[in-house]
Amino acid sequence: MGIVSSVGRRLWRTVAVGGGVELGRRVHIGFGSRLWAPISLVVGDDVYIGRYCTIECSGSIGAGTLIANNVGVVGRDDHDLHHVGTPISLSPWIGQRATGPRDRVFIGEDVWIGFGAVVLSGIEVGRGAIIAAGAVVTSDVRPYDMVGGSPATVLGRRFTDDEIASHEAALASTARVSHGRRS
Repeated sequence: MGIVSSVGRRLWRTVAVGGGVELGRRVHIGFGSRLWAPISLVVGDDVYIGRYCTIECSGSIGAGTLIANNVGVVGRDDHDLHHVGTPISLSPWIGQRATGPRDRVFIGEDVWIGFGAVVLSGIEVGRGAIIAAGAVVTSDVRPYDMVGGSPATVLGRRFTDDEIASHEAALASTARVSHGRRS
């Protein structure tokens, strides 16, 4: 059973992870999820990606991030919708043109993205932020903000400023201890 499940996990990872994706250590990718990047997507250590997620854009996902089931992280300009005389399904696609900042997404460390949220490319989600279930994120999210809705707006802060300082210190201390054990 152990060998079969190990082979099955390796096979699943081969199917789930497409070109341009670099995975850190201990990355979990749930069944039915797909990661792909037109140029490069770097996924940090200890990232959890739930079931049936679609992550198809360039950028990065920081260490310790939690992505719930059914989340989409996708390009906002994947097809040229202004290409006159061509059906949208045949219009120039992102992989056929140069990409810019609007084609990438940067998700910081220690972020939680809730069930069914959609994060569009061209934005940065700051460290420690929380994105509520079902949110549609179309603009940057500051570190430790909690956002929700469509389009997502700030609902509050995860921690007070003093709590952020304590949290950051604890994370730094934990990282030092963890790195010491790995050596």
